[in-house]
Amino acid sequence: MVATLPDLLRLVVVPVFAWAAIRDVRTRRLPNRLWPPLYLFGALLLIWEAASLWPFAGFDGRVFLLRAAISLLFVAPLGYAFWYLGAFGGADAKAMIALAVIFPTFPAYELGSLVLPLVDTDIGVFSLTVLTNTVLLGLAYPVGLAVRNLVRGEASSSMFFARPVATDSLPDRHGRLFEDPEGPTRGGLDLDALRMYLRWRGLTLADLRSEPGRLRDPDSVGETFAPTDGGTHVGPRTDGGRAVDDGAGSADSRAAFADPWAAERFLDEIDHGAYGTDAATLRDGLDVVAREDSVLVSPGMPFVVPMAVGLVVSLTYGDALFAVLGAVGLV
Repeated sequence: MVATLPDLLRLVVVPVFAWAAIRDVRTRRLPNRLWPPLYLFGALLLIWEAASLWPFAGFDGRVFLLRAAISLLFVAPLGYAFWYLGAFGGADAKAMIALAVIFPTFPAYELGSLVLPLVDTDIGVFSLTVLTNTVLLGLAYPVGLAVRNLVRGEASSSMFFARPVATDSLPDRHGRLFEDPEGPTRGGLDLDALRMYLRWRGLTLADLRSEPGRLRDPDSVGETFAPTDGGTHVGPRTDGGRAVDDGAGSADSRAAFADPWAAERFLDEIDHGAYGTDAATLRDGLDVVAREDSVLVSPGMPFVVPMAVGLVVSLTYGDALFAVLGAVGLV
């Protein structure tokens, strides 16, 4: 393999992103300490290449400056903007910023007569290529979810976004409920928030499902505990159980208390938010899991996962969107 030393060193991030993708699937958590070394690594490579092109008098130097500027001043802030607007998680934004710093320009790897990536772009900003490939891969996820639902005979209007799962499996799942007491909704309870609530009360899901009527009474809350961050890998287990139909999910029961399930108290007492959950969403989610043996869950996909695959695709094939646009004569 023939390439510049900085481009060869950049390949080190491939196993790092592979590890991050696997961990993100398993836990939906990535340590903050992962990102600063990547930022520093990318900055050192950027300085190395800039020094070799100094004083940027030639065409190559000016093109390098332009592409680095687009990557650092457009792609990196775009990751922050997506996080600020709620489209990204914090780790997704940090991963995108890391790629913008490490891969501002297209690398080149010669394998005999073959030069990878195969498809370059006119702009030549490699982090932008990784981003577009990631988005294309991400769009395939709801299609795959729909196919899975169809194969299992679970066709519905929500089959692109959610799938039915056993309620007692929720303690080990990530995502959010895709329903409330009135039916399907995209604004359902985050399952991490559900685990936080159960840990705060010192309950398992089995406890909640066996005595929903009593536990819906805010006066039933005794000693409370640390809610953790709701991850499946931390805190006590919150395993499921069999629902008991005692009317806890009925409209009359939902109106019986000033603070059903002590939802407002929970949100007031914890020292941080519960993934954007408000009291009404928490109550609705608890009503659903208390009475249903099967619920719709939107599993979601951590953006780091298609980002890791998109990085490999970008390093080998190149820019898939540019190739498609070129095939239809648009570029």
